[in-house]
Amino acid sequence: MNRMDWLQLHCRRLMLRGLTVQAWIGIHDFEKAASQRLTLDVDIYVRLADTTPQADAIAEVVDYDFVREAVHQRIARGPIGLQETLGDELLDTLMAHPGVVAARVRTAKPDVYPDCDSVGVETFRFKEEAILTRNEAP
Repeated sequence: MNRMDWLQLHCRRLMLRGLTVQAWIGIHDFEKAASQRLTLDVDIYVRLADTTPQADAIAEVVDYDFVREAVHQRIARGPIGLQETLGDELLDTLMAHPGVVAARVRTAKPDVYPDCDSVGVETFRFKEEAILTRNEAP
């Protein structure tokens, strides 16, 4: 079983789709002159065994509010040159959460080129140790 199969079998995926922010991001002069629209899609994977609520209470699951807050906090810190840098920094934050075993961040700038919907970057990470320390081997 590969890692993605393991994630699909043993985890639930929490998703934020189409989170739109105004960000100071880019390396070109026209991008440095003003903030621009940036959209993000974020997935985090958490173990089913650790996040199956018995009492229908938020304390029993990973509250995905922290994902949205992580994005807004990073954007508020100011200029970012590359989408790759933003994605990596967000993944560092997400993966530091003890309940997260994997995460995916997709960023897109929809207003850069007039002849395409957007330009973007997607990065995925997983905690090798989180998968390998469980009895459910990949």
